[in-house]
Amino acid sequence: MKIRRNDTVVIIAGKDKGKKGKVRRVWPDRERVIVEGANMIKRHSRARRAARQAGIIELEAPIHVSKVMLLCEKCGTATRVGFHFLADGKRVRVCRSCQEVID
Repeated sequence: MKIRRNDTVVIIAGKDKGKKGKVRRVWPDRERVIVEGANMIKRHSRARRAARQAGIIELEAPIHVSKVMLLCEKCGTATRVGFHFLADGKRVRVCRSCQEVID
């Protein structure tokens, strides 16, 4: 998968289109990511002794990876991600717009 944890992404589809956020968690097998402050849902929770208070909790739900694009720090736009190999044989991610190494 081309999106990793702690990447800054832009949501390109859905109710949160245009929002930017940091990737908090990634599920490569399910092709889903959790983005900070995006795709918020409400869950009703029951009190569990002193650990958690009962009530309605807002939390982020997973988004399909096809609905997010990586934000390139150099060119400042949402971009597709490619791969290049360095001289020492290491594989790195690159911005398709400006060819800048992301990793």
